Amino acid sequence: MAEIIGFAGMSHSPFATLLPPDGSDGPGSVFLRDADRVRLAVEKLAPDAIVVIGPDHFHANFYDVMPPFVLGVEEAVGFGDFGSSSGPLPVAQTLAWSAHSGLADAGFDVSLSYSLTVDHGIVQSYEMITGGTTLPLVPLVVNTAAPPLPSLDRCVELGRALGAALRSSVFPGRVLVVASGGLSHWLPSNDPRDPSVVGERRESLIRGRAYAKEFAAAREPRVKAMGGNPEAKVNAVWDGWFLDRLSAGSAGEIASLGHEALEDHAGSGGHEIRCWLIGQVAVGLPLVWTSYEPVPEWITGMGIGTTFAV
Repeated sequence: MAEIIGFAGMSHSPFATLLPPDGSDGPGSVFLRDADRVRLAVEKLAPDAIVVIGPDHFHANFYDVMPPFVLGVEEAVGFGDFGSSSGPLPVAQTLAWSAHSGLADAGFDVSLSYSLTVDHGIVQSYEMITGGTTLPLVPLVVNTAAPPLPSLDRCVELGRALGAALRSSVFPGRVLVVASGGLSHWLPSNDPRDPSVVGERRESLIRGRAYAKEFAAAREPRVKAMGGNPEAKVNAVWDGWFLDRLSAGSAGEIASLGHEALEDHAGSGGHEIRCWLIGQVAVGLPLVWTSYEPVPEWITGMGIGTTFAV
């Protein structure tokens, strides 16, 4: 039987690699120091496998087919965007198949991938928390990009089912659950139904799978340029409320916000907190809020934080 030994929630951001802190006191330095502290704590826990719950940013999933949840069971391949690792990643196949079977038994028709491409939404936190890419992982990708999104209540239910599936797995080892997702941040629309999403941009969201590398190469300089946007914003007050509720194990209170209220408070990028909900509920432990750095809006437009529970 597998043993769940803890949970770590961590923001991911292209700017952690594209615009690293300039000195020990630069924007993002507190977050990166605390991320390293989490890495050391995980090293002491010595997990045998890690379940990483995170989003995709139109590097693997597009609107030709957009699953709400997709689980990698045999092979995972890092896309290599924004400085994250590219190439094959080790998958804990026994644990992955147990997770899939348990979720199916609980009524979740999670999409299945024998060869799952994962971008920085999975890989960056995986690397930062484990210190590399050698620990076997189970990648669970959640659609947080644009509607139709899985409801917050459905994500809570998935978390419960995932926790039960992991605990009943025949995988004979210690399992760490990680949630990778940004807190409040506002992003341009990725919804093909939005009248502002037109032309080449709309085409790339729907049919970008055929030229994903070219699309990413053209997009990364534009994303980096967003680092100096003076109009970018975060909602640090809401981020604090969210982390407090999650720390208290009050996932239902968060889920009761619903889609529209969540976006009002946390922006379109805030939908990534679905990953945190799933992970915390799966583990079932109140969390210790270890770090939050409201990075100045003119630098990144993203509040970043970590939580940890054992």
